[in-house]
Amino acid sequence: MPHFEHAPEPIRADPHLTDTEAAAEARRIIADAYRPLAETPTAYRDTTPLPAYGLTPPVAQPDRRIVPAWAAGTAVAGIGVGATCVGVGCGIWLACQGFAAVTLASVLFVTLPIAALAAVVTAIGSAVRSAKAAHAETHHHYTGLVHQDHHNLHTTTRGLWAKTTNQHTR
Repeated sequence: MPHFEHAPEPIRADPHLTDTEAAAEARRIIADAYRPLAETPTAYRDTTPLPAYGLTPPVAQPDRRIVPAWAAGTAVAGIGVGATCVGVGCGIWLACQGFAAVTLASVLFVTLPIAALAAVVTAIGSAVRSAKAAHAETHHHYTGLVHQDHHNLHTTTRGLWAKTTNQHTR
C-alpha cells in the first residue's frame, strides 16, 4: 500500500477561481436560474379587416346532410346483429356454465356460425333494398327558362399510383 506524504488537492471546476469567487459565481448562476422570465404572449388576435372580393354579399349556406335510408338501415341492422350475437353468446355461455367448465374459445366457436348467418342475412337484405331503390324514377319539373347541358365527362383511373384522365365530350 503506497504511503502519501500530503493530502490530495480538492478538485475545482476552474482552477483560476478562488473559493470565494466560486461561491459568488454559484450564487449568480442560481439567481439567474430562478429569475422570472419576461412574460410571453400565448395568443394573438389579428384585428385588421379582411379584404373584400367582389360586390356580392355573403349568402347563408345551411348544412343539410341527409343520410340515405339504406345506409341508416344497414347501420341499425348491424347494431342489431351485434347485440343479438352478444346476447345469444352470453345465453349459451350461461347455459354451458351449468353443464361443465366451458372456455371462452368454445363459446366463441358456438356463436361464430350464428354471427356469420346474421351477417349474411343483413347483407342480402341490404342488397335487395338497394336493388329496389335502383329502379326508382326521377321526374324533374322546371319553371322559367331552362338550358340543359348534355356534356359527358369520362374519367379513367389507372395504376398503383392512381393517374386520372378526364375527357370532356359533347
